[in-house]
Amino acid sequence: MSPDPQSLSGLWPFVRPYKGRIALAGLFLLLAAGATLAFPWALRQLIDQGLSGPDSSQRLAGQFMQLFGVAASLALFSAARFYTVTWLGERITADVRNAVYGHVLQQSPAFFETTQTGEVLSRLSNDTTLVQTVVGSSLSMGLRNLVMGTGALLMLVWNHPMLMVQVIGLLVLVVWPSVTLGRRVRKLSRASQDRVADASALAAEVLNAIPVVQSYTAEQREATRFVDSTEQAVKTSLRRALARSVLVGFIILASSAALLWGLYQGTMAVRDGSMSAGELGQTVVYVILLASAFAVLGEVYGDLLRAAGATERLMELLHTRSEVGSPLHPQRAAWPERGSSLQLEQLNFHYPSRPQTLALAGLDGQIHAGQTVAVVGPSGAGKTTLFGLLLRFYDPQAGRVVLDGVPINDMSLHDLRLRIGIVPQEPVIFSGTAMDNIRYGKPQATDEEVLAAAKAAFADEFIVQLPQGYDTFLGEKGVRLSGGQRQRIAIARAMLKNPPLLLLDEATSALDAHSERMVQAALETAMQGRTTLVIAHRLATVQKADVIWVLDHGRLVEQGTHLELVAKGGLYASLAALQFSQD
Repeated sequence: MSPDPQSLSGLWPFVRPYKGRIALAGLFLLLAAGATLAFPWALRQLIDQGLSGPDSSQRLAGQFMQLFGVAASLALFSAARFYTVTWLGERITADVRNAVYGHVLQQSPAFFETTQTGEVLSRLSNDTTLVQTVVGSSLSMGLRNLVMGTGALLMLVWNHPMLMVQVIGLLVLVVWPSVTLGRRVRKLSRASQDRVADASALAAEVLNAIPVVQSYTAEQREATRFVDSTEQAVKTSLRRALARSVLVGFIILASSAALLWGLYQGTMAVRDGSMSAGELGQTVVYVILLASAFAVLGEVYGDLLRAAGATERLMELLHTRSEVGSPLHPQRAAWPERGSSLQLEQLNFHYPSRPQTLALAGLDGQIHAGQTVAVVGPSGAGKTTLFGLLLRFYDPQAGRVVLDGVPINDMSLHDLRLRIGIVPQEPVIFSGTAMDNIRYGKPQATDEEVLAAAKAAFADEFIVQLPQGYDTFLGEKGVRLSGGQRQRIAIARAMLKNPPLLLLDEATSALDAHSERMVQAALETAMQGRTTLVIAHRLATVQKADVIWVLDHGRLVEQGTHLELVAKGGLYASLAALQFSQD
């Protein structure tokens, strides 16, 4: 579907709060256009009155002062219009960018299964820049030239009605080809923006995996892929530029031909004596204003088409609705004192991208407050999927999860996730200091609380050795830290949050033997007084759990203590025998 200028109406909710500023900008625009239209009239007075009569010198000075007054007014009103419109463009664009970004952050992981991060970033940067160009410049310029062109046309019709009827008839003939070319520009504008987004998405994906790319010596291959993607974007942009150039050139040529015809007729009228020299000068300037207005409007129309495509893409993001959200009237559960209780009731779930494959099938189980439950099983058994359902990243297709006596679908997402702390298998470190990264779990925490959490996670010992200690910038994704150090930062972050339910997804998988022993001791301390679910492939880390759940193909096939499960001789026993024999 090609974009339409009416798509810009999607910006109205962002424009509405600034109606006062818009009215002020409109006033300055009208005053500036009025000053421009007054210039030909003042020029006519100069020619017809300032150059004739016995006191022509004094009158000439007065006429020039009148022209200077018009120029000064034009300068003042144009400057005020430019600042006001630019302010509106910056403010409205920032509001759009903030709204889209905030909305994307609330989308469930299902959204990101079908939408590339690079595409979202392209829309936030490239598309909002196009919108800013129109709102902060092109639209105002177009309105100004529309007012000036209309005013110039009315003045010409007022002074020479029969002549301008011919000119208007010729101008009408320009409209039809312009509309046809405009449709082509709209389609290519949208396609051009899509190709730029594709290139941005490719670059973001590769840069996020640069160690893997370099380890496979794929730098040249990826560079070639990016060149190909960029080349597609360039070709599409050039086709758009060609179509737009033809559109603008046609408008300028056709309108100039029509207006030159009117100018020719005016010149013949002066020769016949039916028009004064001042009237001819006034007509010439009005003709120039009308021709330039048409030319600028052609340029602005092209900008409007591009911005319409950008607005459509932004509105698509803004109108995307997450499949997971808070209920209209959420229920609140009492904050537990000894950890959360958890009940799973016949959970069936498949990922949106894999509807034929159940990740969890009929999962049923109960976890009491304060229990530590280890979740084990072969890869693809559904362990991480279970954590995703507990956090309501997804909703099950059947069954429900009850937390502290309240179904989690009936709780607000904020209240639910406030009760849960998670240490993922691959810890996330943000571009900030060590202090900032740990405090991410509890933004209002004091420095003393952050230090206590770091010490409990055995992170303090390496943080204090960093160049600026806790104020050391850790780099993007924590590139200045080892895998084990990043893991301990993530553990400290979760411990600082102090939730009643703690989820550990291979929390010690990236640690060496020495660090693992320290962190394991810290985790055992952190588990006290709260409910903990532990995912572990290394069975030695779960032997002390109160209960072990064994998942296989999304089903709970065994549960019990380590000794009980080994004695049963089932799946857990085979996993344990295989792993311990390898150890």
